[in-house]
Amino acid sequence: MTSSTDVTPPAGEEAPVGSGKAIEGRSLGRIAWTRLKRDRVALTGGGVIIFLILVAIFAPIINKFLGHPVNEYHQDKIDPNLGGIPPVGTWGGISSEFLFGVQPVTGRDLFSQIIYGSQTSLLIALLATLLAVVIGVVVGITAGFYGGWVDSLFSRFMDLILAFPLILFAIALISVLPPTTGVRIAVMVFIIGGFSWPYIGRIVRGQALSLREREFIEAARSIGAGNFRIIFRELLPNLAAPILVYSTLIIPTNILFEAALSFLGVGVPPPTPSWGRLLSDAVNFYEYDPMYMVIPGMAIFITVLAFNLFGDGLRDALDPKSNR
Repeated sequence: MTSSTDVTPPAGEEAPVGSGKAIEGRSLGRIAWTRLKRDRVALTGGGVIIFLILVAIFAPIINKFLGHPVNEYHQDKIDPNLGGIPPVGTWGGISSEFLFGVQPVTGRDLFSQIIYGSQTSLLIALLATLLAVVIGVVVGITAGFYGGWVDSLFSRFMDLILAFPLILFAIALISVLPPTTGVRIAVMVFIIGGFSWPYIGRIVRGQALSLREREFIEAARSIGAGNFRIIFRELLPNLAAPILVYSTLIIPTNILFEAALSFLGVGVPPPTPSWGRLLSDAVNFYEYDPMYMVIPGMAIFITVLAFNLFGDGLRDALDPKSNR
């Protein structure tokens, strides 16, 4: 007779009952990663996100080899026979020298404007999301864990923030600020993040209300664990999945909000590149050069779509009830 040996089943498969094979234990993180790897759409979105972040980080190096100084005028690329407004040539002046064409009237390199604009949009969106997540998690977990009057107070406060006319407040506040890039970015991060946290706060509160009644919380209390230990050691690890998923879904919303403020003329001041302001400027030249509107619009569209696709895939991967 030959002696049997334990054989570990391949990742993502379970050994049949009674087969005599060892069943390999897998963590929740590994299970989620296995599910995420099967979702090609989500992985494509994640790849685009990584690419955009790398472009924003290495924008000066990329622009050195493929573009021109971001605020350098190229009047020779503007057609003088059409009032000095549209670029020379078709498709907005796209050529091997100017990959995305040039800006009407000024002749600035649109490729440089786009890649440097990614720094502005992603920086504001990521910082605002970080601020919203921190405030939302702190308020939501406090309200859900303690309950009672604490929950009622924080819940009514979240309702008040959600009812606030945010866009009007942002326009009124930013329009009276000095046109300084650093000040405008800081205020936009404060406004976007400081007023969007109730959404994640409500999600965390609901999860905390459910988790605080679970057996492992009661077990932690029975061995003398304090409230802070329970919150940081028991609740937060179980809330990591919904917090991570919602963070990836709120980033594109913040990108659109920043673009909307820049489109309305109360975003980052010129000459700092911004996708929203490029769209705003393109409205004046649409009849002469529609590509000047299409390219920044596509940049916003692709970025928002990538974050949404990755967020949806991450949500499915982290959902234990999902069959995907």
